[in-house]
Amino acid sequence: MTADVNGAVEMRGALIRLRRTTGLPVAFGGLVEPDRGQVRISELNGARTMALRSLAVTSGNGLGGKTVALARPCAVTDYSASRQISHEYDAAVAAEGLRSVLAVPVVVRRRVRGVLYGALRTAQPLGDRTLNAAVEAARDVEQSLVVRDEAQGLLVAAREPEAGAAWEQVREAHGALRALAPRVADPELRAELLAVCDTLAAAPAPGPAAGGVRLTPRELDVVVCVAGGATNAVAAERLGLRAETVKAYLRSAMRKLGAHTRLEAVVAARRAGLLP
Repeated sequence: MTADVNGAVEMRGALIRLRRTTGLPVAFGGLVEPDRGQVRISELNGARTMALRSLAVTSGNGLGGKTVALARPCAVTDYSASRQISHEYDAAVAAEGLRSVLAVPVVVRRRVRGVLYGALRTAQPLGDRTLNAAVEAARDVEQSLVVRDEAQGLLVAAREPEAGAAWEQVREAHGALRALAPRVADPELRAELLAVCDTLAAAPAPGPAAGGVRLTPRELDVVVCVAGGATNAVAAERLGLRAETVKAYLRSAMRKLGAHTRLEAVVAARRAGLLP
């Protein structure tokens, strides 16, 4: 199994943001290959050569390997002369002309999932501002990986539904993802989350189903919150709307669903396949 393709996309975006915020001439990184336990450098930004492309970094070796082993950021002012690291990758680093290098781990649930690097072609301290920016970029990748992991887990649950409490967990998770999606800045990740929500809603829940009803995305967001027991005020806070706006969306959804109460709206939405 190779490193996660979608995670590589997130890494690419993080490297672009890191260079933009710090002015670093070079940034690169990659994710851990689960079957080999090594980081494969897959993303380069600002590189002049392909020397680092596809480099496999083993835990404990070089700067990145040290970062993986310790699960914390590490940096050297002059890579080739540093006594703080081993030097298995000196040839590739020298070919790219790198001197000062920092490495930050991408950690999800206490497991290192990748490494993000920033580098200068001169031997000088990188400074706290640059290190902090690299840490923030790594946190962005971590958040994206967490969301993707949750989405994949929910898809598995939806494809193999169980009655009772297990199905209620799917419903709760669907509501949480639906509320999270509007706050995700990355449009591709947001679209992926909404697609997962649609898959969960279409999963065969216990009981009869009837289709034909269409709600707008915001009407559905409100019904999802109501299904989770939220009041209009709580739904407004979750969705970033005013309570009056939530009430208007709920009225419109109830009219389409032929419901006279909040509970009837939730039941009708589930029968229509709009909710899991």
